[in-house]
Amino acid sequence: MRYRLRKSSPRLTSTKEILETRDGDVAHLVSLFDKPLSPADEQLEQARLDALLADPSRQRHRKQGEEGDLGLVLKLLRMLPNAYLYQYTGEGAGPAGKVEKFSFRPNPDFSPPDFETQALTAMTGEIWIDAAQERVTRLEGHLQQDTDYAWGILGRLDKGGWIVIEQADMGERQWRIARFQMKMSLRILFKTRDIDTTEEMTQYAPLPLGLDYQQAIRMVRATPETAAQSGR
Repeated sequence: MRYRLRKSSPRLTSTKEILETRDGDVAHLVSLFDKPLSPADEQLEQARLDALLADPSRQRHRKQGEEGDLGLVLKLLRMLPNAYLYQYTGEGAGPAGKVEKFSFRPNPDFSPPDFETQALTAMTGEIWIDAAQERVTRLEGHLQQDTDYAWGILGRLDKGGWIVIEQADMGERQWRIARFQMKMSLRILFKTRDIDTTEEMTQYAPLPLGLDYQQAIRMVRATPETAAQSGR
């Protein structure tokens, strides 16, 4: 798939065009603070793509990082049935139709297998299920108490943090993340790191099967918007 990723935080707002390939994602920065790149920034972006084309090891490294992130998300999703106790709260209206709503709270019998899943033991919230396609459309969770991160070795997540994940059918039953929000405070030793980010994924469109990353870069550069900015 090809889509736009807009990521915003108190410090930076950026929009990237993402192309998924068999070699991992290819990202092209298209705007900063919702404004087109300056000529200097566009030149830097084109130089980065040139380096990526010239050195396939850079793309392999990116792919490994993506697979690690995806593995963590899948791990957390697989934990949901055992990590929580659920209660049906009724029907509602979602973006694509009827949804079934459930509240959830920590299962006292759940023992997190590693530090990455420890936060699940302190989170309550609500989950929405698309009744027709049996898919999660929205998950909202809130930390109800301070929670050790990595058994306290790496720090502690403060009570009051929250996350929101929204999924949507992008066509032909292709379900993808449409929105992700996180607001957390992580205390590490004597410092506090505030995490306040929103990611919005839009303009999903299919790509040819088997596309490699070099073809994706050339495809990005062939778009009128990119060609006009870079002078290519």
